[in-house]
Amino acid sequence: MKILLTGANGFVGRRLAKELSVKYDVTCCSRTVSEKNSEFSISPSLSRDADWEFLLQNVDVVVHVAGKAHNIGEPRDIAQRAFKAINVDGTLRLAEQALAGNVKRFVFISSIGVNGSYTTHEAFSEKSTVAPHADYAESKLEAEEGLQALVQGSSMELVIIRPPLVYSGDAPGNFQRLLKIVSKELPLPFAAIKNRRSMIALENLTDFIRVCLEHPSAANNIFLISDGVDLSIGEILGLLAKGMGKKSRLIAVPPVMLLAGATLLRRRAMYSQLCESLVIDSSKSRSLLGWTPIVSPLEALVEAGQNFKWL
Repeated sequence: MKILLTGANGFVGRRLAKELSVKYDVTCCSRTVSEKNSEFSISPSLSRDADWEFLLQNVDVVVHVAGKAHNIGEPRDIAQRAFKAINVDGTLRLAEQALAGNVKRFVFISSIGVNGSYTTHEAFSEKSTVAPHADYAESKLEAEEGLQALVQGSSMELVIIRPPLVYSGDAPGNFQRLLKIVSKELPLPFAAIKNRRSMIALENLTDFIRVCLEHPSAANNIFLISDGVDLSIGEILGLLAKGMGKKSRLIAVPPVMLLAGATLLRRRAMYSQLCESLVIDSSKSRSLLGWTPIVSPLEALVEAGQNFKWL
C-alpha cells in the first residue's frame, strides 16, 4: 500500500510518519523540510489552485493531517478567510485530485470542535447534532460536508476522524502551556472542579489512524475517538505532576468565581477548556472496528509529564 501523508512535519504528522513507514510505502509531505526530515517531499500550499498530481501518482490512501489550526494575532476576518482557503478549499482541491488519480481511500483528520466545545447531560457521539464553536471548527465542518458530497457515488472511500485534545510531552498549544504551569508547582484553583474531559494520547490517535487505513468497515464513516477514560482537570494535573516528580498544588475556588474572573478577563474560552466537561462516546470505533486504545491516560499523562521534564 502506498500512502500520501500531508502535514508530516507537524505534531501528529511526525509521529504518524514514523509509525506508518515501518509497514507502508509512505510519501511524507510538508510545506517546510529541514535536515532532520530531508526525505520529506515539499507539498504545495493548501489552496484552490494547488497541484498535487505529482505526489498522488500510484497512491492508494491519502491521510490528510495538514491544515490551519490557530489564528494567534490575526484579525478575525483575515483568519476566517485563511481557514476557508486552507482547511476547506485546499482540502477539497487535494481530494478532487485524489479522486481523479484513483486513490482508494481518503482519511481526513477533523476535530471534535465540529460537535461543540462542551457537553452537558449527554456525551458527544457520531449521532450528535453538529454545533461548531469557533471559526476553525466551522471550517472543518465545511470541509467534511464538501468531502462527503465529492465522494458520493464515487469509488473513493472517505474516513472522517474527529479527535479531541491530543496530548504528549511535546504537544503544542494549550497542553504545552498546561505542562509549563504544572512544572512551576504553582497553586491552581481547580480542586472544586468536578468536570470530565475526554482526550486522546498521541499514541492512541496514530494507532487509530493506522487501523482506518485498511479496515473495510471504516469506509465512509465518521468516528469520534478518545482514550476511553474521562478525567477531571484536577486528575489530569495530578498525573502530569506525578510524571514530573512535582507536587500538584490544587486549591478550592468556587466554579462561579472562576467563571466570573474568566469573563472579566475575556478568557471565557479558557474557562470552558479547563473547567467545563467535554465527554465523547467513542464506542463506535470499538464495536465497528474492534479498536481499543493501546495506552491508558493514567499511564500516558504520567509519561507526558516525564517527557516534558527532559525537553
